[in-house]
Amino acid sequence: MFNTPLPTVNELPNSRQLVRSTVIALLTAVGLLVTVVMPSEYAIDPTGVGRALGLTQMGELKITLAQEALADAAPPQPVAAAPALQVAQVQPAAKPVAEPVVAAPASKTDQMTVTLKPGEGTEIKLEMLKNTTVSYEWTTAGGPVNYDTHGEPYKAEKGYFHSYTKGKQVKGDKGEFTAIFDGTHGWFWRNRSNSDVTISLKTTGDYLSVKQ
Repeated sequence: MFNTPLPTVNELPNSRQLVRSTVIALLTAVGLLVTVVMPSEYAIDPTGVGRALGLTQMGELKITLAQEALADAAPPQPVAAAPALQVAQVQPAAKPVAEPVVAAPASKTDQMTVTLKPGEGTEIKLEMLKNTTVSYEWTTAGGPVNYDTHGEPYKAEKGYFHSYTKGKQVKGDKGEFTAIFDGTHGWFWRNRSNSDVTISLKTTGDYLSVKQ
């Protein structure tokens, strides 16, 4: 049996060396947090290193997958019953008062194409005002996709959205919807196949702009 000799006082690190080691370890931990952990987990990349290494894209994908899972698990929202129509007699005014006219956005048509790699997801959103309507049709080439047609109001709480329609493993959809609030309304697609899928979208309606 061998006994290991204890280190002498001279062999032990002094206070200055301990402080220096502690500062180096702390700076290393902060550097890893900012350049690796925050981009890969929360898609927060203040330095730009995470995007260069592909970590920020990983964080964005995790957030998108979480939103998609939340949308799949959300129960269908009940449709509010229409209020009963009440008829009241109105006395004619002595002088008619002209009501202000609010200009509606001009109708427009756009065609867009986007290609998704296996496992990739993307969104195309229309900026719309409440009670404006858009007609749409989209098709896929290369395989089916999962989709969710939904809207988010301006300054919405994190995670809040209204789903109009959604489906899994489909090759297209067409129809129209009316915005129930001012905000962004559109489509999210996810390619769950093993090959690239190209989506072609055509929209016609009273929307303000297109965001992709």
